[in-house]
Amino acid sequence: MPGPNPSPSKQTTPVPDSAAVQASLPDDIEALKAMLQSQALMHADIEQRFEAEVQRRLDVEFARQVKAEVGRQITYLYEQFLLSRHRQFGTSSEAHASQARLFDKAEVLATEASGDPAAQDDTGTSTSETQVARGKRSPLPLELPRIDIVHELAEGERMCACGTPLVVIGEEISEQLDIIPMQVRVLRHIRRRYACPGGESAPVTAALPPQPLPKSQASPGLLAMLLTTKFVDGVPLARFEKVLARSGVIKPRHTLARWVIGASQLLQPLHNLMRDLLLDSPVIYMDETPVQVLKEPGRAAASQSYMWVQTGGPPDQPVVIYDYDPSRSRQVPLRLLEGWQGHLMTDGYAGYNAVAKLPGIEHQACMAHARRGFVEAKRVQPKGKHGRADQAIEQIAQLYRIERQAKDMSDRERFLIRQQQSLPVLEKLREWLDLARPVVAPKTALGEALSYLHNHWPRLVRYVERGDLGIDNNRAENAIRPFVLGRKAWLFNDTPAGAHASAVIYSLVETCKANGLEPYTWLRRVLRLLPAANTVDDIAALLPWNLHSHDLASELPA
Repeated sequence: MPGPNPSPSKQTTPVPDSAAVQASLPDDIEALKAMLQSQALMHADIEQRFEAEVQRRLDVEFARQVKAEVGRQITYLYEQFLLSRHRQFGTSSEAHASQARLFDKAEVLATEASGDPAAQDDTGTSTSETQVARGKRSPLPLELPRIDIVHELAEGERMCACGTPLVVIGEEISEQLDIIPMQVRVLRHIRRRYACPGGESAPVTAALPPQPLPKSQASPGLLAMLLTTKFVDGVPLARFEKVLARSGVIKPRHTLARWVIGASQLLQPLHNLMRDLLLDSPVIYMDETPVQVLKEPGRAAASQSYMWVQTGGPPDQPVVIYDYDPSRSRQVPLRLLEGWQGHLMTDGYAGYNAVAKLPGIEHQACMAHARRGFVEAKRVQPKGKHGRADQAIEQIAQLYRIERQAKDMSDRERFLIRQQQSLPVLEKLREWLDLARPVVAPKTALGEALSYLHNHWPRLVRYVERGDLGIDNNRAENAIRPFVLGRKAWLFNDTPAGAHASAVIYSLVETCKANGLEPYTWLRRVLRLLPAANTVDDIAALLPWNLHSHDLASELPA
């Protein structure tokens, strides 16, 4: 009996014959190869187009960046050209902001720290203080000697028309300033020799008082004049040699140089005592400037060395200390300030960073240096435009106006006014700085000024923490200025010994001037008495703050 028909859903697909599959396989492989080759060509074409597009975009971006960089470089070079032109032909006063001048290290005639820089002249004195009203003369110093020259009426003019002789009823006095040329004279030291008429004892000769340079022909007065003309007036030894020659005295400059070095060695103990007082100061201002020494061992004659200056001391005993060193490395401040702790004011030179990291030293930065960058930026901006540089200068000027108001206040009062008035100005300046930096190209005069202000900001604002701190480093720059001006005349030192001698003598005369004394009379007194000083107290009695100008008047020749 036949079974039921199978369900259609259970029918199976016939299995292809293996021979048929093998017959069709080569055709499928060829098709697959063709497809893969087509895809490979397609991918290669896409990759080539992608690389071309990437290269095109890179070329466009590169060209854009090159164009932008070229534009920045042109702007930078143009600004430098304007500043260089002003340095050569323009004025040196910061008040003339329409013209340009590069503010070289210590070459700037720095303004006094207590006033608004824009309101002062090249000497650091307020313009209103230096100008004398037209038609009025300032009186001649009362301490100068007076020589009376009496003018009488002629004999025939002393009779009245009525026949009565005229009598003196008064006088009119006018004064003229007169100068007697430097007198060169010879001091003869005559030492009396005594002996017993009977020949019972050996002869005795009066002792010669101690001399500053034994067995030399230089008197204390000559040495005082030599040091004053060179280190105060900036007269090179070659010119002083000619001054002596006009009086018939032939002293070659190498002899004068030996006298200068010998005098500096005699004065060294005073330099040491002044350094001790400086290192007792809670605040020190420090700066450095180049100097050339021709015969420095192991160095070429054209090598650049440095004169370092530090100033500080109590308000009534200001001290200025110069030090020579062939290096400008960080080791120099470490050596000069070894063991000292306090607030150190400097410019932005990185060589001070090492000493600033020592325990107990608080580093300050100079606001005047920050301001100078904006002054330069203002000089290169279009004329008549009031830009960001002007905004920065105006805000910094507000800080200086506050400092001028607080000049004669006590430290406590100055601290309070800084907290009340200076801090809000600094906060506004910081906000302005944060808004300006992102939109100004860094490689421009304005961009560099903004970067300097930003990078040194924490140290620039430290002066408001106390009342005895300065806002800038102008005190050090003012102290180093006489050396810079003198260097323009004598140009270089011949030997390291001469450079060290210069450091000692500049320290003494600048400290002398800072204490209100006239250098020549002080040096004359010191060089006369110092050879006989036997104790530290004897030497300390000759320090500038222990002498008074009225006492030194007797040192002037009659």
